[in-house]
Amino acid sequence: MRYLFQISLLCLLVLTAGCRSLEKALFTVPEAALNPRLPVLEVAVDAQPLHSSNGATPDDAQKLFQLELQRNLMDAKDTTTYGTVRLHITKATAKRTARGLHIVQLATLLTPAMLGIPIEYFQATAQAELQIVDVKGNVLATYKGKGASKIRVAFYHGYSQKGAPRLADIEAVRQALNEIRPQLAADAGTLREQLILVRTAGVVTISDVPGSILAAPDPAAADSTKTK
Repeated sequence: MRYLFQISLLCLLVLTAGCRSLEKALFTVPEAALNPRLPVLEVAVDAQPLHSSNGATPDDAQKLFQLELQRNLMDAKDTTTYGTVRLHITKATAKRTARGLHIVQLATLLTPAMLGIPIEYFQATAQAELQIVDVKGNVLATYKGKGASKIRVAFYHGYSQKGAPRLADIEAVRQALNEIRPQLAADAGTLREQLILVRTAGVVTISDVPGSILAAPDPAAADSTKTK
């Protein structure tokens, strides 16, 4: 009876214990800002494949993508929007691996875990598609990326069994975004100009577009040495 109580207690520790901060790991993106950034866009996220996951939720994907937009992709928020940026998670998979370690850990009262050996792993993959759409509904560009992750469940340098599946899903989405970002960076200048020009519907010329690479240079200062 005492042994069963110990096993139950250890199972609870596996579910909830983990040294690393889950929230900090979930919602972080690298500093890799576009130059130039895109103008402000409406945001649409479709992460339906995550509904069937036991880990992250579509809201988690939305929060991560909003952070990516704010830190790397878009101008600061203003009252005018120039189109829509759509993120679609087209596929997501998840699985547990090394469950044999889990059985051994429980059979030995988690003694290996106390020494830093992982209890098990959660692995995930994600495929994402990002579209830039102007205010008239025209798709200007589509980018695709894939991501994969492997998160360890461990007392040291790992995460809890409850938090690891969620982090595995989000890490896979983050890696897919990391693959998309350089593709978008290559087109950022052209996309910015197209989005602003369509939004202003001919009110400005391309040389008036903020940050335009085709903007006319400032007129040269008058030569004060010349005489009339």
